[in-house]
Amino acid sequence: MSSDRTRGQPCGTATATDLAKPVAVIDIGTSAIRMAIAEIGPEGQIHKLETLTQDVQLGRDAFTRGAIGRATIEDCVRVLKSYRQMLDEYQITRSDRIRVVATNAVREAENQLAFLDRIYIATGFQVEPTDEAEVSRITYLGIQPYLRREPALANATALVLDVGGGSTEVLVVRGSDVLFSHSYKLGSLRLREMLEAYRAPTGQLRNIMESQIRRTVEQIVQQVASHPHLEMIALGEEIRFAASQVQPEVGGDGLARIPIRSLQPFVDMVLDTSVDELVQSLHLTFANAETLGPTLLSNVSVARALKLKDVYVGNVDLRDGLLREMAVASRWTEESFKPVIQSVLDLGRKYQFDERHARHVAELAKMLFHELRSEHRMDARYELILCVAALLHEIGTFVGTRNHHKHTFYLITNSELFGLRTEDLDLIGLVSRYHRGDSPKPNHEKYIMLDREQRIAVAKLAALLRVADALDRSRSQRVQQLHCQRDNGRLVISIPNVDDLSLEELALKEKGPLFEEIFGLQVLLRKVGS
Repeated sequence: MSSDRTRGQPCGTATATDLAKPVAVIDIGTSAIRMAIAEIGPEGQIHKLETLTQDVQLGRDAFTRGAIGRATIEDCVRVLKSYRQMLDEYQITRSDRIRVVATNAVREAENQLAFLDRIYIATGFQVEPTDEAEVSRITYLGIQPYLRREPALANATALVLDVGGGSTEVLVVRGSDVLFSHSYKLGSLRLREMLEAYRAPTGQLRNIMESQIRRTVEQIVQQVASHPHLEMIALGEEIRFAASQVQPEVGGDGLARIPIRSLQPFVDMVLDTSVDELVQSLHLTFANAETLGPTLLSNVSVARALKLKDVYVGNVDLRDGLLREMAVASRWTEESFKPVIQSVLDLGRKYQFDERHARHVAELAKMLFHELRSEHRMDARYELILCVAALLHEIGTFVGTRNHHKHTFYLITNSELFGLRTEDLDLIGLVSRYHRGDSPKPNHEKYIMLDREQRIAVAKLAALLRVADALDRSRSQRVQQLHCQRDNGRLVISIPNVDDLSLEELALKEKGPLFEEIFGLQVLLRKVGS
């Protein structure tokens, strides 16, 4: 097992301060377990103190056998125990200052739960398997500071490409807007395992790789080629290593611009050299030497297919995004909301929703969420779930007005929305489904499959959404402000500057009972200042 350890790499714009709090993020990847230790300043500044990498071949097990072997699990335990010991030295012991995530290899393994339980028993680490949507959102957070600092990218469309061991993540960004995101089953370790299965002569390996890569490249080009002023940002340690070999001054923070014509000879040399020879000549670990060729070929193939002369190479990784999340104290912030909401609006427009009504119901729902925090006691993640459900609650009318709430549920749960996991889409779909019609019932299949916390959250959010929807029954957006207070077992919502609330009161008679059932409060409206 090899190890790489560096100290004092900057991330973002911060320097350490006396009030900085130490934190750590750990990424259990397909071929290595990586940790970053940092300090977060009082203004959210991030200063990296130490980074560590140790090779563990989870992907080789997961992608070939479908499960992580016992020996590999124990390798992970040894690495994570050593990381835990280092965190103890830094006095980083609180669970809210440590985040551990796992990507493809763990997510796809048949024995995922056994792996997670073994890690928890041995180290106390709560490992979160991340899906493609969450990886895209975290990558977005990590790349944003670099996009803002690079003048050439200010008016460009950035294709962010991260070829990992198990998949290739593609993110297309213009400014703070996410135009496209997708995860492709093209990974350097998957390619290497496929080549070994072919048992092809060395001279044919490149042709086989190019054939496999070409399929994915064509899909990527089809999605992004029409965007104007396209620039490519390549992420990952292999492409950074290659850039440092052809342009020695590359390193540290920021993005480096590398001409493809400079990169190509190095890529050709790697592809024509055996793994053992790469280990000797380039002083690589065996794991890195295995994945170097497939990763570089994938990056160059995309750049050439898009007719790009240069690529930006970024010293950005998943851990940078995780640290940014920790720096803002909540994983769901206004900054992370924005690209999610844009993706949601795009979906709504696809199904020809009433955008003015949807936006207004979402605003009213957010007002209610904030006014009633002491009643619902839910965090910012659920505010986003509520907001998205409000925006999409009527898209089912595209299919038909009868039972449109059920059509809405189907459309949401079968869509892809940036930054939202399958679990999030299920919750959003259910909240939208219950904006009208029956209350949540034990015989509703998706609802009963949730755990207790999620079932209660869906019921609370659906109750809030029904009230918000009732407050725009006129579809005139005339209710612009509201204030909530408890009064003798009732929830009184004061509405200023609206002369006639009879339509809203009538709607609440229909939609209010769920709120009373969940929160124990009858909802009443009160005119103020008319």
